[in-house]
Amino acid sequence: MVSVLWVMCPSDKTRPLPQIPMNQNRVGNGAPLIRGGKWLLAGWSLFLLAGFALATFVSPDPRGFGTHQQFGLPPCTLRLLTGVPCPSCGATTSFAHFVRGEWPSAIRANGAAFVLACLCAVQIPWTWISIVKSRLWSITRPERTLIVTLLTLSSLFILQWMVWMLVERS
Repeated sequence: MVSVLWVMCPSDKTRPLPQIPMNQNRVGNGAPLIRGGKWLLAGWSLFLLAGFALATFVSPDPRGFGTHQQFGLPPCTLRLLTGVPCPSCGATTSFAHFVRGEWPSAIRANGAAFVLACLCAVQIPWTWISIVKSRLWSITRPERTLIVTLLTLSSLFILQWMVWMLVERS
């Protein structure tokens, strides 16, 4: 059954706005996948799984940062030049703790990265549910969801970094 929302346009009191089916907002009904969308979601899921698998091959650095150096990467440039950690310092360490179930240690290493790890873990089953349903499960406006997610994560990393700066200067 389709319910209709009738709202009068300000310029024309006789013309209603288009019909909006009420069942589109139910959980599970999302935007249909674009052509090749299933392949993109499958690839994204495999990318996330590979990231978690990679995190199992490193040992979390006891300092709470620097785990990425086990991959042959250089130390954090900002920390080397200024002594100040960058907003992502401890992210690899956080993921290494996360995959081991050491969540308090993951939060201590980088709380924003812990939130990112949780989000990535949730996305893996979400991608496969979306593939099976041929729709983005529970997401009706993917562009809005992406923007809100990116802004929220960026804000968390910056907020955490500002707290680190205040604590280190105290």
